[in-house]
Amino acid sequence: MYKFSYFTETDNTVVIEFMKENSFAIITAIGETYPVATQVPLFIDINSAGKILLTGHIMRKTDHHKAFEKNDHVLVLFTGPHTYVSASWYTNPQMASTWNYMTVHAKGKITLLDEAATYEAIKNITDKYEGRETAAAFHKMDGDYIASMLKAIIAFSIEVESIENVFKLSQNRDEQSKKNIIEALQQKPDDHSKMIAAEMIKRL
Repeated sequence: MYKFSYFTETDNTVVIEFMKENSFAIITAIGETYPVATQVPLFIDINSAGKILLTGHIMRKTDHHKAFEKNDHVLVLFTGPHTYVSASWYTNPQMASTWNYMTVHAKGKITLLDEAATYEAIKNITDKYEGRETAAAFHKMDGDYIASMLKAIIAFSIEVESIENVFKLSQNRDEQSKKNIIEALQQKPDDHSKMIAAEMIKRL
C-alpha cells in the first residue's frame, strides 16, 4: 500500500464513515492458482467489543466462495473518488504530476453463515435499498422465490483485524498549490474531481 503519514486519516470515525459511503467493496482472497475477488454491498457495524464487522452475501459455488471455505483470511478494498492532478497547477510545475484518491484496506477473517443469517442478509440489503413501499419490497416477495434464493446464496461476516487508509489529497503541497488544485478540479466536468476538491477544502 502507498503509505505516508501525511496521506493517512487518523480519525477513525471519518474512516468508518468513508467505508459506509463506499460500501460496494471488493473482497479478495487466495485462490487455487490466482487471487480471487468479488464486489458486493456490505453492511458496516461496530460490535460490543469495538470490532468492525462487515456482513453481506455471495453466490454459492463460485471461485471466491470456494476460496473463502479453504482460507478465511481476506482483504477488503473500499474505494472512493479519484482524479488526475497536473503538476502545472503547482507553484513549481517542474515536478511530477500525480493522482489524488481515497481508499481503505481492511484485513480480517471471513465466516460463512447459516441459512437463517442468509435470510436476514438478503432482507437487510433489500430493505436498505428498496424500502418497504415499492413493488419489489422484501416483505412482498413470494416465499418460494426467497427459498430458492437461499439455496443459491450464502451470507458471511468478516471481523476486521487491521485497517489502513490512504486519503491522498495533496497534503504534501504548499497552500497556494492546494488552492490552485482545488480551483482546477472544481472546473472539471466529472464528479470525481469535484468530490476530491471538496475533500481537499475540508482539510485546508
